[in-house]
Formats: sequence, C-alpha cells, structure tokens
Amino acid sequence: MITVLAGGVGAARFLRGLIDVIDPASITVISNTADDEEFFGLHVSPDIDTVIYTLAGVVNEEQGWGLAGDTYQMLERAKALGSDAWFSLGDKDLATHLLRTELLNDGKSLSDATAALASAHGLSCRVLPMSDDRVRTIVSTADGGLSFQEYFVRRRQQDEVRALRFAGAEAARPAPGVLDALREAEAVIVAPSNPLVSIGPILALPGIREALIETKAPVVAISPIIGGKALKGPADKMLASLGHESSAKGVARLYADFLDVLVIDQQDASLASEVESTGVRAVVTDTIMRDGASRRALAQATLDAVLR
Repeated sequence: MITVLAGGVGAARFLRGLIDVIDPASITVISNTADDEEFFGLHVSPDIDTVIYTLAGVVNEEQGWGLAGDTYQMLERAKALGSDAWFSLGDKDLATHLLRTELLNDGKSLSDATAALASAHGLSCRVLPMSDDRVRTIVSTADGGLSFQEYFVRRRQQDEVRALRFAGAEAARPAPGVLDALREAEAVIVAPSNPLVSIGPILALPGIREALIETKAPVVAISPIIGGKALKGPADKMLASLGHESSAKGVARLYADFLDVLVIDQQDASLASEVESTGVRAVVTDTIMRDGASRRALAQATLDAVLR
C-alpha cells in the first residue's frame, strides 16, 4: 500500500500521475479537511472533491478544481436575489455537496460520505478524510482571524498571514484507517502541497506526526516550492511571512523529523546539499506537472526514490 498525504490542486495532479503508474487499488489518500466550509447549508470539502474529480477524470483541468463543463446559474440567481454568494459552486458540483450533506444529516460520518462519493465516481483507490471531527484553519491577519476560504477565495490571498491556527485539531481524532494507513504502508508520500495549510492540518492531529516518525515505511515528499516560488497558491508568501525559508530547504526543515527523502526540482539542484544538511536525502528531477507524461514521470521518480 502507498499512502499519500494530500491537499490542493498540486496533490490531485500528482495523484493522477500516480494512478497511471501503479495499481490504484494499492493507494490510500489522506486528505486535508481543514478547508471544509458550509455554504448554502451544504458541507463542502474542497480538497476531497478536487482529489475525487481529478482521479475520476471529470475535473476542470484549466482551473484545477470543480467539474469540467459546469455552469453557474444557481450562483448567478442567488446573487440576483441578494445573496453574498462569494464562493464558487457549479450547478453539477452542487450534487456532490447535496449528497454529502444528506449523508451527514442521516448520521453518517465524513469518512462514510467520502467513500460513497469516491465509489460513485468509480475510484478504486481509498480516499480518507484526515478526521471525521471538525477542524478548521484560521488565518490571522491585520484584520483579525479569517476562515481559510475567506482568506483564500473571498479576499484572494491578499492579506499577510501573521499566524495559523487549526481550530479543533487538539481534540480531533484521525479518521478510521488513517493511522493504520501510515503504519502499514510500503511507502508514504507527502504530495506537492502547501506544507503549512494543506499538510499542516493533517500533521496537527494527535498521533499523525508520531505515526510518520515510527512507521517502518520510507517517507518521501515532493517540494511545492521551485526556485523560491510556489507554482500555484500562496505557499511562498506564507512561508516568508511566518518566518520560514521559502525554498526546498525550508520545506525539508518543516518535515525533517519524519522525512527520509525530498524530491526537488532541477531548478533547485544547487540546494541539494543544503536540503541534505537537514538530514533529508535530496533527489533532483523535473517536478513541474505540465501534462500527463510529466505527471507520470514525477510519480515514477518519487516511487523510485524510496522503493528501489
């Protein structure tokens, strides 16, 4: 079993490459849920949905999230009626959130709802939420605390991030199967995700970091920072404003207590020795996922780094 910690578009695209090079049934995805939010009374799980849509081949490839060919008539009508509808939900996308919310209201867990949605999309890999308990990323800014979606979508990541808090994490439990997936894996992969707000909430759950340290499986991560910048999203700005180095070495430092290998881009080949000064082995390859071939090549290089 290959276990992947995932959050965001980069993780989903990496997973798409991974299912092309190994049996999808051998993959367990542990997805960030601290970005989850309620809109129009519906429970929305953006990171889980992006993983499911991408693996099912129905994602809007251009934007990396949402469904291909979706329309937004409901949202436009809601705005016309006076709703402050700032979070983009497509008409077809609404079916996912309706079913999830219906299952949760019927007493099912988020794990149950996620499994039902993955099955409905024909996935053979296992997708687990990091927790069935409520955990929310709170972003501290000059204007106070913001939910992650307010910061990321409504305010378009313009605020300087002064601190991060994962509300509810200390009391939350990893979802059923999560700790076993880390302990029993043949390899654990940390996808190329924002280390602070996509992977950070997973690591904040009791027992997760300990399981990563104790697992006998090799643990490998792909740096989402290339040449000091994030290809997508605010990871580089967040790292800098929170006092971390926005570089592959900075990523290695954040994961150094449990990480065996960090895959870094060719542009950062000169940083390999600095990464290895943290106690993490560096592997240099092309990490930019331009198309299906490059996604598959990155997935294969990542597996080769720890399984050969």
